[in-house]
Amino acid sequence: MTAPPRTVETARPGATTASPPETDRPRRQDAAHEAPATARPARHDAAHGASSAAARPTPQDTAHEALPTDRPARPGEPGALTAGALAAGVDDAPQVLERCRTLVRPALEEAVGRLHPWIGEMAAYSFGWCEVGGAPAVASGGKGVRQALAVLGAKAAGAPERAGVAAAVAVELVHTFSLLHDDIMDGDGDRRGRPTAWKAYGTGPAVLAGDALFALAVQTLAAEPGGAGAVRTLSEALGDLVRGQADDLLFAGRPWTGPERVRPDEYRAMAEHKTGALLGCAAALGAVLAGAGPGTVAALDRAGRHLGVAFQIVDDVLGIWGDPRVTGKPVHGDLREGKKTFPVLVALDSPMGGRIAGLLEAGDAPETAARLIEEAGGRAAALAEARRHIAAVETALADAPSTARAADELRALLGYLVRRDV
Repeated sequence: MTAPPRTVETARPGATTASPPETDRPRRQDAAHEAPATARPARHDAAHGASSAAARPTPQDTAHEALPTDRPARPGEPGALTAGALAAGVDDAPQVLERCRTLVRPALEEAVGRLHPWIGEMAAYSFGWCEVGGAPAVASGGKGVRQALAVLGAKAAGAPERAGVAAAVAVELVHTFSLLHDDIMDGDGDRRGRPTAWKAYGTGPAVLAGDALFALAVQTLAAEPGGAGAVRTLSEALGDLVRGQADDLLFAGRPWTGPERVRPDEYRAMAEHKTGALLGCAAALGAVLAGAGPGTVAALDRAGRHLGVAFQIVDDVLGIWGDPRVTGKPVHGDLREGKKTFPVLVALDSPMGGRIAGLLEAGDAPETAARLIEEAGGRAAALAEARRHIAAVETALADAPSTARAADELRALLGYLVRRDV
């Protein structure tokens, strides 16, 4: 029913694929939804507001419990020490994010200010800068992780952080474009406590605003020295993102059992394309505009892609077993919605799979299903998988020549991604 995941043998030259480090073959996945949060007023007619510095609750404690980094690995949990290395500087990440937002915000405002005023207002609303009609916003925006990765990608290549600003703007525009369309496809009516753009402005206008942001991202990169290579990097990532989104939509219609059921390998490929592609692209784009060599660009892209898979799988664990007081989501929410997440897919391949599938098909007893999935090894396997990809992130960063400071900040940011809801 769905196209098979691209393999190394069939991938275009230079493509990576995010598989566990045992295979030592990088592979490609979007789950982190955010727009830049800042208290500075927008400098164009469509966005007169400032966004609140308050952030929504984050499952930091729950994620830390789910992915422990302060003890040696237990049997079946490879990579715990590597996860600890990634998370060592995680407390520095908020300062890194704030510094990068401050650097990027003026250029992002200037770019959005070139749009048609009505479209510019919808874009500003999506970024959290204004309310419908252009009044100052009180809603919180996101943390700007992708723009920070672009800035740090330039820094890792030995250039000033400012060399990555255009890449950061382009990635932020593309990410917001993807959210506008994702919300429509998923039928989501709320984002961060207020109506999504299509609910606030209508479906057609929201699609148009997304298209405008995509075009603006391409224009932003094309105007830079070395822009042709940057546009190629972005277009390849977008192709992967669309592929992952298509597979994710198709997964929903596939059965829980039988030869057509979704396999864990298919999920890995989907997650890398849907979530990891844009994370990898962000870091790689900054390096491209900084004039980095292909080895550094590929290593940063690979790190982001593996990070995307780890993030998505940790998010899956939180979606079933996370504390709702921390995650802000209902307990067993993903099971109630019938999502085909990694812990579930692994458990379905166990001897208990038939019983679990029956509960999921009936939509009954999510508490019982969660318990059986854990007993079948789904939770442990998911955490082990996340740790393997975190180990691969470390390997990829080691392959990217950079200053010690840039490497430390990248590790802090990537560890923050895994341990927090972004």
